[in-house]
Amino acid sequence: MPVEPLFDLASIDLTAVRASADEVGRVNPQCGHMRHLDHVIWANDELTYVLGVKFVRHDEFWVPGHIPGRPLFPGVLMIEAAAQVSSWLQRTKYSDLGFLGFTRCDETAFRGQVVPGDTLYLLSHELTSSRKRFICVAQGIVNGKIVFESKITGMTF
Repeated sequence: MPVEPLFDLASIDLTAVRASADEVGRVNPQCGHMRHLDHVIWANDELTYVLGVKFVRHDEFWVPGHIPGRPLFPGVLMIEAAAQVSSWLQRTKYSDLGFLGFTRCDETAFRGQVVPGDTLYLLSHELTSSRKRFICVAQGIVNGKIVFESKITGMTF
């Protein structure tokens, strides 16, 4: 797994919106407490790279219990956010897919903490893709530091 960002964030306007929250909701089925992709900032023309964002809020369901007095965004939700941005990429590339499910995460490493108030940038790069299955490498970045990375696999059901 890379220890450098998948692509240079300095070359991207981080205030841009490629897909709004409503547009993400039309592509990905997660909603309410389980949506961990606020919007998509950028994707390349070939739809092999994507940058999304998750604004980690103080009022999220996990804050009181993980960990009391020192809330940390759970690693499993970081992986869920990575799966959501990777799924957005695939569902945008293949707009007529049926249900797209998350099937694996491999080579996962957590390299830093994410806390309420952080802006978590979600980077994903497609390694392989077909209408049936995809594999992406994903990373989360906060304040210029990689806080996690994982290989995400999904497939249509």
